[in-house]
Amino acid sequence: MNKEIPSSHKALQYQAYGDPSEVLSLIELPVPEPGPGEVLIEMQACPVHPSDLGLIMGSYGRPRTPPAIAGREGVGTVVKCGPGVDAKVMNRPVALPEDGGAWQEYQLAKADDLILFPALVPFEQLAVSLVNPLSAWRLLNDFEYLNAGDVMIQNAGNSAVGQSVIQFAKKMGIQCISLVRNLDSVNHLKALGSTEVWPDDDEVPGRTQVFTGGKGCKLALNSVGGRSALRLARCLCPGGVHVTFGAMDGSAVRFPTRNLIFDDVRLVGFWLDRWRRKQSPAGLRNACEQVLQPLAMTEIKHSIDQVFNLSEFKDALTRNAEPRMGKVLLARDKEFLESLQ
Repeated sequence: MNKEIPSSHKALQYQAYGDPSEVLSLIELPVPEPGPGEVLIEMQACPVHPSDLGLIMGSYGRPRTPPAIAGREGVGTVVKCGPGVDAKVMNRPVALPEDGGAWQEYQLAKADDLILFPALVPFEQLAVSLVNPLSAWRLLNDFEYLNAGDVMIQNAGNSAVGQSVIQFAKKMGIQCISLVRNLDSVNHLKALGSTEVWPDDDEVPGRTQVFTGGKGCKLALNSVGGRSALRLARCLCPGGVHVTFGAMDGSAVRFPTRNLIFDDVRLVGFWLDRWRRKQSPAGLRNACEQVLQPLAMTEIKHSIDQVFNLSEFKDALTRNAEPRMGKVLLARDKEFLESLQ
C-alpha cells in the first residue's frame, strides 16, 4: 500500500554559484509521480560534505549547471512505486540518487538503480555510509597490497574519511598512523582504532622511522597538501605509494625529488566520482556491500555531530564551519529521526 504523499515538497536550490549561505534558498516544488520502472523516494537524512559546498561554489569536480538542487548523498525510503516495480521495495531504506540533488524531500529514481541499505541501521548512520566509507575502502585496497601488520600513515586523521580509514585499517589488521592539526581528537581516534595519533609537524618523518624500525610506511593518504603532503612522502618505504585525494591546504606542494629518485615512491591521485563512473551497476553494488556490511554488523560507526531540518540549513552551514568531530546532517524531519533512537 502506497503512503499518502503531499502534493508539494521542500528543496534547497541554488540559482548561481557562490557562497552556500548566500545562494542557497528553500523552494517549494511539486512532488513528482513515478512512471514505469520508477519509485518515489522520501528523503530522511543527508550529510553536509565539503564536496557539497564545492559543487554549490562551482569549484568541485564537475559542477552542476544552476539552477540545481544541492547535496550528493543521503538516505531515503521508497514510498511509492510506479508501474512494473516490485512492491517488495516499498518502505525499504535506499541511497538517494546523486545526480538529482539529495537536499530535497522527494525525488524519483529508477528501480533498477536502487542501492538498498541494510535494515535496522539508524538513518543517521546510513546517511553517511557511502561517499566517505567508499573512499576509505578504495584508498586502502586499490593502490597497494597491504597485509596484516603493515604500517600506513594519513593526514587529517580526524576527518570523516580519516575516521573510516582508521576503522577499516583496524579490521584489516593494518597499523595506522593518523596525523592531526590539534590533539583534541587523540582519544577519539585511538578509541576508533588508530595505532598512533601524532601532531602533523616536521617531526613526523623521524618519528615514523623510529616507529617502523627504519622500514617506513607502505601507504600514505594525503587529503591536506602543502608541507603535510611532503612530510608523508618522506615517511614511505622504498616503492611506497602516496595517494592524494584532497587539498585542504591550498599552498604549493614541493616536489619530493629525492624520495622519487632514491626510494621509487609513487605519487598517484584518487577521485571517488571518477571511480564510480567506471563501475557497472553490479560492481558498484558489490563495492557498497563491502562498506555496508561492517556497518550493519556494528564493526564500524560513523561520527554524527548534529541534525538540522532543511529549513534550518543556514544554522547547519554555520555549525558545519565550526570545529567538530562528526558530520552535520540535514533532515526532512529531525523530530522523526530522534523518535527512532
